[in-house]
Amino acid sequence: MELRNLITFIHVAELGSFTKAAEQLGYSQSTISFQIKQLEDELDCLLFERINHTITLTERGHELVSYAHKIRALTEEFKEGHTEDEDCKGHIRIVTPDSVCEEMIYAHYVDFHNKYPQISIKFTTADTTVMFDMLDRNEADAIITLDSHTYRKDYVIAKEEPLSVHFVTGASSKFAGKRNLKVKEIAKEPFILTEYGQGYRRVFDKELAKKSIDITPVLEIGRTDIITRILTESNMISFLPDFVTNELVERGELCYLDVCDVNVEIWKQLIYHKNKWISKSLKTFIEYIKDNEFSD
Repeated sequence: MELRNLITFIHVAELGSFTKAAEQLGYSQSTISFQIKQLEDELDCLLFERINHTITLTERGHELVSYAHKIRALTEEFKEGHTEDEDCKGHIRIVTPDSVCEEMIYAHYVDFHNKYPQISIKFTTADTTVMFDMLDRNEADAIITLDSHTYRKDYVIAKEEPLSVHFVTGASSKFAGKRNLKVKEIAKEPFILTEYGQGYRRVFDKELAKKSIDITPVLEIGRTDIITRILTESNMISFLPDFVTNELVERGELCYLDVCDVNVEIWKQLIYHKNKWISKSLKTFIEYIKDNEFSD
């Protein structure tokens, strides 16, 4: 059994497409089809059902996915065992929300690069649902979510922590210093929020829906650095995780509102797929994030 055929099988299974697998691997589509046919002949079973222009894994195909990942992981582990003395190097793909990406790049990237200059990172931003789709298709090596608590049997949670979130506004706001505010008292004020349906905004909207309250923002944007900048120059209101706003609150440019009737639980989670082969570079990144990015 040829390893390259197994690797091709993994890509086709994850991407659900011979064409996409060919593009990712740099092969022609006919080569992909030939390799899968070789594997099916060797194992004497059908791995994919081909109906019209769609393919789906058969029951035996699903069984092979797990074995194929283990064989690939053991092979890569053996290869890395001969390079223990070399500097850690490689390329990793990380997907996060906008705000987490900003924090990681501003606060930690230079330090990480100085320690591991031969590890290159591709950062992509996406919503939580898209992140998990990317993990399933092996288009991401790891993700960091900012959402309600997630647990699924196909994923490994490498690190997690609950986050504090607050309504926040400019320091000169008429609501600054007021105690025991109700969300109805501020719901008609001009709000700036992250995009509808994404991450902690979705959790926030669900909590408001329980109270039959609807907030229509005057601006929706994923860039929390832009949101906080506008807040410091106005009396608009937003709802953001504390790690985004702490520094500005401490400097007196923003203030947290004491809203007593909204309880939103947000979690930050570092996740990878259980079938993912953890390369030395990916392991290094995960350990770095666990020691630094998730620290208080």
